[in-house]
Amino acid sequence: MEGQSAPLTAAQRGRIRRLSQPRELSPDEEGGELNIVPFLDIIMNVLIFVLATIAVTFTATIDTTPPASQSGGVRSSVESTALNLTIFIVNEGFSLKASGGNIAPGCEGAGPGITIPKKGNQYDFELLNTCAARLKKASPEFDDETQVFITANPGTEYQTIVQVLDAVRTTPQGESLFTDANFKVPR
Repeated sequence: MEGQSAPLTAAQRGRIRRLSQPRELSPDEEGGELNIVPFLDIIMNVLIFVLATIAVTFTATIDTTPPASQSGGVRSSVESTALNLTIFIVNEGFSLKASGGNIAPGCEGAGPGITIPKKGNQYDFELLNTCAARLKKASPEFDDETQVFITANPGTEYQTIVQVLDAVRTTPQGESLFTDANFKVPR
């Protein structure tokens, strides 16, 4: 029996079995590799939460030109043939003024008062559009005019100003009225 080896005892076989089975390595023994899957799971959850709860805002811009200042109070002797329409947004409605003076209530000629009073508690943008179209068509000299001045009381809602700009931009038929808006500060 020289070439044969002796059979292993049960204790030896158990030890060999234990040593031959793969064992889990601790993070220190893994060779410096880090398991980043749990970290990525947390980042993805936070990212999805942020994207789901963010408020979506849209920004719109309105191109305007600041009004030019008059030089030192010197007035030209030549009469201006421009309409120079100014819309005052007041608590009671719209007051319109042109180079000829204040526009009377109902958009009928010149005179004092609120040109377009509120209907109930709402501004009347439809009548403002009609009045702006009537004033622009009042004289052939106003055909090329695209400028309108807008002045609002403090506390006027931004949406009201945008609706005024929309109301005086074009007629319901698509005719261009006043496309260039300038803002004035009330005194």
